[in-house]
Amino acid sequence: MLTPSMEDYLEKIYELMKEKGYARVSDIASSLSVQPSSVTKMLQKLDEQSYVTYEKYRGFVLTNSGEQLGKAMKQRHHMLAELLRMLQIPEDILQADVEGIEHHVSPQTLSKLSRLVDYFQSDSERLDALMLYCYEADHKTSSR
Repeated sequence: MLTPSMEDYLEKIYELMKEKGYARVSDIASSLSVQPSSVTKMLQKLDEQSYVTYEKYRGFVLTNSGEQLGKAMKQRHHMLAELLRMLQIPEDILQADVEGIEHHVSPQTLSKLSRLVDYFQSDSERLDALMLYCYEADHKTSSR
């Protein structure tokens, strides 16, 4: 079973591999603000669960299931960020909230939230109405 930390690592590895074509222990450590030794330990755990193929001193690659999960984690993160942007959550708060939410929401709820994001993105008038509503509600509350 994947832990939230494992999910974060898979997401970051997937992201780095898509951006650069590779991911090094030092890149992962820097991106996640952890020590390289922590990355190595996690790679060993991910290897045990067949999400990466890891060879000491040689490197690692995502397995098919690791790549699929990494991609799913990245999509989940992106969708939640889009939802919070629609609700006009400030970017610094948004990122922290996405990190907190993404590991604690059921697949069923994620699916429904994804549909909600798609719904508003598919109709700019509805999205504009939502954003105006949020804006007005925020200013109504702050003027009291």
